[in-house]
Formats: sequence, structure tokens, C-alpha cells
Amino acid sequence: MTFFRVILLIAVLPGSTLLPAQVLNPPELPHSHVFPSTGLTIEQALQMAHANSPRLKEGEALTAEARAAIQTARAYSNPSVEVYQGRQYSRPIATPGVPGLLQHYAGYQAIEIPSERSARRRAAEHTSEASIWSQRAVVRSVDADTRHAFYEALQRREEIEHAKENLQLVSDLHRRVTVEVNTGEKGRLELTRATAELARAQFAVSGAQLQYSEAIAHLRAMIAAPPDQELNPQGMLEARVTLPALQQLRDSVFQAHPALMQTMQEQQAAKAALDRQRALRIPQPTAFAEFENQPDLRFWRAGVTVPLPLFDRRRGQIEEAKAVINRTDAVLEQRKLEINAALERVYEQYQLADQQASSLESGPLHAAESAVQAAQAAYRFGERGIVEVLDAQRVLQGVRGDLLDAQYARQSALVDLEELGAVPPSGVRP
Repeated sequence: MTFFRVILLIAVLPGSTLLPAQVLNPPELPHSHVFPSTGLTIEQALQMAHANSPRLKEGEALTAEARAAIQTARAYSNPSVEVYQGRQYSRPIATPGVPGLLQHYAGYQAIEIPSERSARRRAAEHTSEASIWSQRAVVRSVDADTRHAFYEALQRREEIEHAKENLQLVSDLHRRVTVEVNTGEKGRLELTRATAELARAQFAVSGAQLQYSEAIAHLRAMIAAPPDQELNPQGMLEARVTLPALQQLRDSVFQAHPALMQTMQEQQAAKAALDRQRALRIPQPTAFAEFENQPDLRFWRAGVTVPLPLFDRRRGQIEEAKAVINRTDAVLEQRKLEINAALERVYEQYQLADQQASSLESGPLHAAESAVQAAQAAYRFGERGIVEVLDAQRVLQGVRGDLLDAQYARQSALVDLEELGAVPPSGVRP
């Protein structure tokens, strides 16, 4: 980074009227972007996401709803009480009844089938466990989305810095060429080329700043930050990791991935629902007792009401429950395929991005930097034209851009591996 400033100081042509103060204190570049002094770390961003994310609040509400459903499944049926009274009148017949107050009291209690109650409770418990795993999957997803947005903002800001350094260099070249054209040392074609390259560099800065603004807006949405809060992400890339064999990662992911565990719990809930529907074929009796007070007599009676399953044998409900089981089996297989495909894709992406970053850091970057230095030295002595300098600078910018893309592609793949559970999160990684 600093060798560009050194080049700017030593690359003043003999006889040029460019003052040292102009190099040490260059004019403010167009479309400048000022960053606040206080920064937002990745840990703070994750804390804000956990505190403010509507997705997490929705998941927590669904988990609470599933826990409440367990209480509903465990509750016994409430009894029914019947109380009424009236008047009894005699009729003009040979033996009329005694007129007076008529009172009636009755109570009913449904008698639950033990197997049905047990299956209903198990279905609710498995559904609650499924909601807990679903909440864990949402937490992983929110964390991964937040990390992606945070590192994207860092990448876009580094692109701004690269574009500004390139603009600074091109601006100095443009000023030197202007001086040389005015003194007759160079032709006006050189100035035309330098002016075109300056406009291109300014456009690159503006484009980088626009992408940074979009990345900040995305990060703000991920962490649900207030609109008036200025975000200035500060941080660095995580250290590279050495990944185990793909099969070893696949086994560890399949053992505890939240989506798979959620589907397995939904499977168990569906099986419990099938057991409940089969248990409901057993008639559920209702016990009752009543007492009646008439003007001339009193009586009480008790009994049991039993529905007869003559027409409805719950065949439809049982078939529906079987279909739900088949559906959860298919969903489990589909999720295994999707997770396996995602793991293979991210694994290869990480390996490839790591190879690209290591290759660019070891060779092409240093070669491109040396080429820029050589082209500038040759330009100072009149051995090369400005085209060679600009070409060398473009190559260096391209290499630096490729290196930045490779580094952040590796970071993005690492975040996806953390979301899949293939590698531990950065906070607990050894």
C-alpha cells in the first residue's frame, strides 16, 4: 500500500514545476467518502442481529407456541355441569300430577382413552422439539447473513481505498503530463490519454462508493439497525483454516444439522399423530350422573354414553396421517440431498478461493508491483510512454482486485461452512 506514495514522491520528472507540497498534500479527490471514527465490530453486529432481528423473534414465538401446545395436549377434558329449574303444573285429567317447583342437576365427564392421550402428548412434544431445532436453524441463518453482509461491506470499502489509490496515482500522472505538454516535452496525445484514464479512475471510485452504500444498506437490514445510526464496520478477515476430508465433514454435518433434526422430529410427531388417529377408533365413553327434584318425587341416575363407530372408522384421518409420514420421509431425503450439495459446493469454493488467494499473494501481486515501478522509472527517463505506465497500473489494479475477490470468496465460503456446521464458529474455533 505505502509504496504507491513513495513512487509519487520520487516520480517527479526533472524540470517539472510540480511542487513537493502538491505531492505531500494532494487536493481532495472527487466523490470522497468519509468514515466515522467509531466502528462496528462483527461481534456487535451479531449482538444487534440477535436483539433486533424479526426472524429470530418470529422463531421464538413459534417455539413458545409449540411449548404451549404441550400443555394443551396434557390437559384433561373438562366436565360439564347442567342445572335448570322450572314449574310443574297439573292438567285437568283424572289423576293430575302435583304442581310445584321442578329442579334438575346433571354432570358429564368424558373418559379419555390412555393410548390416545399418550399419542397426543408425544406428538406435541416432538413438534416442540422440531420448533427448537427450527429456531436454531434460524439463528444460524441470521448469523450467516449478518456475517456475509458485514464482510461484504468491508470488501466494498477496501475497493474504495484501492480505487482512491489508483486515482491518486493517475491524478499525479495527469499533472506531470500536463506540465510536459505545456513545456513542449510531450505531445497532446499523451494528455488526451491521461485525461481519459483520469476520468476512468474517477468513475471507478464513484462506482465503488455506490456499491459500499448498497452493502451498508444490506447490513443495516440484516441487523435491524435504526435508520439514523451511522454504520462503520471495522474488522479483518478470519484466519484461513485447514479443512478435513469431505466425507468427514459430511458425517459431522449430517449428525447435528438443525434442518435434519427438525425433520426427524417432525417424522416422530407424524408417527405419533398416526397412533392417535388409530387410538381414536376406540369409542370414547362419557360418564354422567343426574339428580331431579319434582314436587311429588325425587330420583337420581348415573350411566355411561358410548358412541358406536358404525359409519366413521376414521379411515380418512388415518390415511392423512400416513401421507404426512410419507411426506416427512421425502422432505428428509430432499434436505439431505440439498445439504450434501451445498456442502460439496462450499467445500470446493473454499479450496479454490484459498488456492487463488495464496497463488496471487505469492507471485502475480509482486510481479505487478515491480512492473509498475519499472514502467514509471522508464517513463521518467523517457524510455517508455504513458501508455505503458497506465497499462502496468491497470494490471496491478486487476491483480489486486482479483486477490481481494479471492480473499472474500474464501471468507464467504467459510461463513457458509460455519452455517452448515462443518467447522466451528470463529469464536470457538481452536
